[in-house]
Amino acid sequence: MVDLETAKRAGIMELAALGRLIKIAKSDTGQSRRVADFLLAWWNAGSCGGFDLTNLWAVDGAIAEDIALVVRLIGRVHSYPDALGYGADFAEIVEQWRPELLEDPRAEKAQ
Repeated sequence: MVDLETAKRAGIMELAALGRLIKIAKSDTGQSRRVADFLLAWWNAGSCGGFDLTNLWAVDGAIAEDIALVVRLIGRVHSYPDALGYGADFAEIVEQWRPELLEDPRAEKAQ
C-alpha cells in the first residue's frame, strides 16, 4: 500500500510531467507534434485525433516517461485538462497544431 506522502509526491511528479509536455507541445521541435498529438488526444480524441503509441519510439526517453506519468494522471483524476486548470494551455496547443478546428463554419457560408 502506498503511503500518503508517496501518493502526494506522485501527484506532483505527474503534474510536473504534464507541465513539461505542455511546454514541448507549444514549441517547434521535431518532437513537439508527437507530444501535441498525445495531449490533444486527451483533450478531445474525436475532434483532434487519437495518439499512435508507436510515436513513443520517436521521442526521447524522458519525454516517453513524462507521457507515461501523464497517462497515470489521466487514469487517476478522471478529468479533462480544462478541469485541472489547463484549458488555456490546451487551447493554445489546438491553435498551433489543429487550427482548422478553430475555423468558424459560418464564415464559409457567408462567402
